Amino acid sequence: MLTQSISELKGIGEKLESQLNELGLFTIEDLLFYFPFRYDSYEVKPLTELTHNEKATIEGEVVSEPSLSFFGRKKSRLTFTLQVEQFAVKAVMFNRAFAKKQLHAGDTVTVTGKWDQQRLQITVSQFKKGESKSQAPIQPVYTLKEGVPLTTLRKYIKASIDAYEHEIPEILPEELQRAYKLPERPQAIRQMHYPDNRIMLKHAKRRFIYEEFLIFQLKMQLLRKHHRESTTGNAQSYDNGKLTSFVQALPFELTQAQKRSLAEILKDMKNPHRMNRLLQGDVGSGKTAVAAIALYASITAGKQGALMVPTEILAEQHFQSLMEMFEGRATVALLTGSIKGKKRREILESVRAGDIDILIGTHALIQDEVEFHDLGFVIVDEQHRFGVRQRRTLRDKGLYPDVLFMTATPIPRTLAITAFGDMDVSVIDEMPAGRKPVETYWVKGEMTDRVLSFIQKEIDQGHQAYVICPLIEESDQLDIQNAVELYNQLSSVYEPNIPVGLMHGRLHNEEKEEVMQEFAENRLKVLVSTTVVEVGVNVPNATVMVIYDAERFGLSQLHQLRGRVGRGSDQSYCILLADPKGDVGKERMRIMTETTDGFELSEQDLKLRGPGDFFGRKQSGMPEFKVADMVHDYRALETARRDAAEIITEERLDKDSRYRPLRDLIYQDKQIMGEVLD
Repeated sequence: MLTQSISELKGIGEKLESQLNELGLFTIEDLLFYFPFRYDSYEVKPLTELTHNEKATIEGEVVSEPSLSFFGRKKSRLTFTLQVEQFAVKAVMFNRAFAKKQLHAGDTVTVTGKWDQQRLQITVSQFKKGESKSQAPIQPVYTLKEGVPLTTLRKYIKASIDAYEHEIPEILPEELQRAYKLPERPQAIRQMHYPDNRIMLKHAKRRFIYEEFLIFQLKMQLLRKHHRESTTGNAQSYDNGKLTSFVQALPFELTQAQKRSLAEILKDMKNPHRMNRLLQGDVGSGKTAVAAIALYASITAGKQGALMVPTEILAEQHFQSLMEMFEGRATVALLTGSIKGKKRREILESVRAGDIDILIGTHALIQDEVEFHDLGFVIVDEQHRFGVRQRRTLRDKGLYPDVLFMTATPIPRTLAITAFGDMDVSVIDEMPAGRKPVETYWVKGEMTDRVLSFIQKEIDQGHQAYVICPLIEESDQLDIQNAVELYNQLSSVYEPNIPVGLMHGRLHNEEKEEVMQEFAENRLKVLVSTTVVEVGVNVPNATVMVIYDAERFGLSQLHQLRGRVGRGSDQSYCILLADPKGDVGKERMRIMTETTDGFELSEQDLKLRGPGDFFGRKQSGMPEFKVADMVHDYRALETARRDAAEIITEERLDKDSRYRPLRDLIYQDKQIMGEVLD
């Protein structure tokens, strides 16, 4: 039984068991699936194939007696020359004085260490007399805790494979194994730990990459199917004629990308199942226009609509723009925390009676006191991933509206199909005509005075500027300290003629709203802020975005910040003040100055930073894979997603006995099944 305790293995006592438990190893199965994080290779390669400064193993004959010298207490250096092929290679060993007695001219020796191509020298970390044949060419290296030596862990993993290999169940049906030429699970596990050679290891990894992605995608597709089928009779019969005249009355032409996304949303609305769709598009790509048309479609079908946004000021901006767009075609109301007393009661009563068509507000919209007459369409803008809890809140109210989630973070396709695998995804990847791209410049710290003069020049022309202060990781306190210092500096430069404002995360919501309102109304000319300014506020008059210590930010965050400017008809600028030390930081600055395409940037960001950092570690919700890597293995992810969709559509998990092991494994996931069976 793979569920047996590791203490069943001979030689594991209480102390070792407790140490292994700290590594998360409790059962035989845990040991079997505790894969190495890297492999030490002892493959002997010709010198011409070795890479400079990398670990290498070479085999040769000791040419002369080793020379030993001492420096400092207990520190020594042993050097000898090896004849390897037709070359003389210098071998250096530190603090191994004992080896002088073991190595003699004429001995064959195998050494492993750091290879220096230029000097034809190897700094030896391991050596062994004799030829390399008796040593396994590829050795597993595991993550360890203090007190558990690598040799001990290797020993017990090998013991568990030898004793329990025959009990490892195969979970992939034969047709999938055959289609992708995947090794069987027991064989793949042995090769993951003790590979015969690099090719066998590669196939074993391929097997587990596909398996991990398939299991994850099956869970996502099950959720997606459940969300779609949790309601029927949800079709919205909107009035096509009214919708067409509304679109034609808009003061701008929709882009092809907007038309495509709108068609996908309208198709979902006609469908009897509930919509669960993500609309992603770069800052300024026109998501709000698409959302407004979809809301209007729902109104013509006799339903109410709701638009939920993260901040009050954003709610007010959406309220103003929708009032202008609808011009008497629909009743629009605003509900935020600051609307109180009689006015609040009147709004709530009108919503309940069905007199209000569209309600715009913050998270308050799904609170108990808000009762809709007939809610048909909900749009959630930025930051509120409309999760299980909110869906349940609506469901408990007896509401099953179509849900559209909007984000201005251009999420790379590989992440979108993973993080939002239970959603359908629409993408607006085209900018409206006439938008001027924001000009982006990277300047070094010594040019700060010129940057401040440039801000002054733009303000003299009637414009405004954002100044984002340095980001110090994991330190809210220091972020604020930085913001306050920068605010004081700029105030001394610009005031009293140019009013400067300050915004940071420790301000109360009302204070933040007040500062943003003053900036939006042009009463403040320069806004010093931490990254709290990132989401959504529209100030068309702001034409300059200066970001201090820009190398500390990821590309996606820099792009989001840059998106705060360039919202009017005037040319806008983003200035990155940065002195990056490493290549990654320099590369980031270069990419930012060369492209304003958010999707291209997000793909680059993913390559530079990895998926964990993309959404921010704390709220990423990204799955932890043992072997698979979403960026590197994106083709396997696409394949697994396609296969999972077919398996769920054709109901193979329930109807085909060959898929029973997969079904049993997936149904063990309590979180997924709790949602599906709820």
